[in-house]
Amino acid sequence: MADPLPHPSPSSVLDALGDPRFFERAGPFSLADIAHAAGAEIPAAQAGLMLTGVAPLQTARPGEVSFLHNRKYAGELDRTSAGAVIVAPAFANRVPPGTAALVLADPHVGWARVATLFHPSPKARAGIHASAVVDAAAVIDPSAEIGPLAVIGALAVIGPGCRIGASAVIGAGVVMGRDCRVGPLASISHAILGDRVYVYPGARIGQEGFGFAITAQGFLTVPQLGRVILENDVEIGANSTVDRGAAQDTVIGAGSRVDNLIQLGHNVRLGKHCVMAAQSGISGSTVLEDFVQIGAQAGLTGHLRIGARARIGAQAGVMSDVDAAAEVIGSPAMPVREFFRNVAVLRRLARKGPPKESDGGAP
Repeated sequence: MADPLPHPSPSSVLDALGDPRFFERAGPFSLADIAHAAGAEIPAAQAGLMLTGVAPLQTARPGEVSFLHNRKYAGELDRTSAGAVIVAPAFANRVPPGTAALVLADPHVGWARVATLFHPSPKARAGIHASAVVDAAAVIDPSAEIGPLAVIGALAVIGPGCRIGASAVIGAGVVMGRDCRVGPLASISHAILGDRVYVYPGARIGQEGFGFAITAQGFLTVPQLGRVILENDVEIGANSTVDRGAAQDTVIGAGSRVDNLIQLGHNVRLGKHCVMAAQSGISGSTVLEDFVQIGAQAGLTGHLRIGARARIGAQAGVMSDVDAAAEVIGSPAMPVREFFRNVAVLRRLARKGPPKESDGGAP
């Protein structure tokens, strides 16, 4: 019997971008369509050029689009065989002859749009798998996809175009807007989701927060009576946890991105377009204003306020409020310049060695 899937050579596997076994593909598209998607001017003489996909500079062929946004790889631009390259104005004159230049102030943005053009997110395949367990009181839009062994609780509302992965659990009363995605083995309870929310595999949304009172006899659990609100276009990474609120809601603002392996405590509130890198965590009732960035493994204590557009470096320990647009690093966190001044002083002291005893010192 013939093998239904041919085995590609190791070199083709290494070079493959957007392997069709894993990613949906669209196209081909004309250079004019691609320039329109990227937001670039259309090179008039080549507008009708047809392109079939995207690839890095090193491996791109004449039918593919590539990009350069880091000058470190400018040498690869000189040698590329790509049919078109998205570049910043400073590199437009280095695009090889025969390769179309799509010039943008931020090539990375253009690349994201063009890659999405060729590899759009899969659409929901409408229907409920036979092995899913769906409460009779749940409301599921006919265009939604409910995967194998998924569980949908009573009075849950699943909006148009939503995709619920295998073995995911959507608790009673959860409401999801349109085009949400919930990865395999994720669980969501006590939560309201907007549109286009993506909860990655294994994430836990809406469980009890870490709340208890201390008595002479031990710990007394405090009921956690709030919800989790995930606004439009929020992403929660794989195996991350978002506790529901205690006396108010936990809120993740529109467009915010939470990486994998992150903990958000009860009553935490993120503004719009905040970003948190992997293994960082925020204790209860801390508020991040809009566009805050938090580096990997940073930790924030509770009841803080982090001003808009503040940046918190990797492994920082934040124990007090941070002003808007401030940049802090270290533990305890301090302004970046102060941190590196302290590091420089310690290095100078280390080079000098310990102080010497005077002749008339200790016996």
